[in-house]
Amino acid sequence: MDFIDLKSQYKRIKDDVLKEINQVLDSGQYIMGGKVKELETILANYANVKHCVGVADGTTALLIALMALNIKSGDEVIVPAFTFIATASQVVLLGAKPIFVDVDARTFNLDPNKLESAITSKTKAIIPVSLFGMCADIDAINTIAAKHKIAVIEDAAQSFGATYKGKRSSGLTTIATTSFFPSKPLGAYGDAGACFTNDDALATAMSQIRVHGQDRRYHHVMLGINGRLDTLQAAILLAKMRIFEDELIKRAQIGKRYTELLKDSNCLTPVVTNGCSHVYAQYTIITKNRDKLINDMQDAGIPTSVHYPLSLHQQPALAAYYQGQDLSVSESLAASVISLPMHPYLDVATQDKIVEVVKSSLDI
Repeated sequence: MDFIDLKSQYKRIKDDVLKEINQVLDSGQYIMGGKVKELETILANYANVKHCVGVADGTTALLIALMALNIKSGDEVIVPAFTFIATASQVVLLGAKPIFVDVDARTFNLDPNKLESAITSKTKAIIPVSLFGMCADIDAINTIAAKHKIAVIEDAAQSFGATYKGKRSSGLTTIATTSFFPSKPLGAYGDAGACFTNDDALATAMSQIRVHGQDRRYHHVMLGINGRLDTLQAAILLAKMRIFEDELIKRAQIGKRYTELLKDSNCLTPVVTNGCSHVYAQYTIITKNRDKLINDMQDAGIPTSVHYPLSLHQQPALAAYYQGQDLSVSESLAASVISLPMHPYLDVATQDKIVEVVKSSLDI
């Protein structure tokens, strides 16, 4: 059994993928070829924003977004304590200080009620993560940020395709970043990512930063990085975008079915906030008996994964930035979350088997 079944997806779109790849190979334009711009236009229209800047991966997208906002040494950037390390590590790499804020116990996302108290005169950005596939409470976060004139970067690495009050993830904040890592709802066949914005100046800056800060060949107006999106990955994503909406429907159906089947079991299932849709990059449950469930699932031949076993302030590389604030929700989640197999090609029989083992293991 696959945790994420990319092989079935490939069988479905094989001809289209190979056609796109062959067009790139025939063109000879392997770096920043025409497929990159074509994809950027499609993604920008999908997210309903003016600009999409294709980049090398989701982590690079965060770095570029922070650089475009001129985040530097001495600045503070607020991040949720429960997420993947990239959200905070890119802040540190620029010499700035990540400020950890606890998350909501049921949505896994940054808790707006704990946000304002973390803001200081040094706060230059807030990075809410739309974790596991559902948007954070962006309106509340944007309201607080606007009050203090602080930029907001939605880390939409797991939520591209999700909706929030009629708008799409990646089109909700000053800048948004996403990842097209192969396991994401929209995934490439290698590393890829993108930045989104409605701000013309930020779009120009991010476009320049990804090519060593140049505005034209060998003319560098700022310091930048090599953060370009590979043309072959852009071509693959173009093929995948043609089935993306159908896959989102299937993800929603499978996620809803999981929740219905597990409603009476001894675990907490993901919530879907009113006005939001969930793309279930992960289907993550909460249980006090995680170790037992992992072992029982393994014995049944069912893969599981823990995202994430340590909160950011518990990571050795970031522990020095912990200021003693209460992050008990993040710590509790880190000790109790477990993700079940989730992908658009998960059939009913397989899902029933997964649920049967989960219920048998936890209902003790």
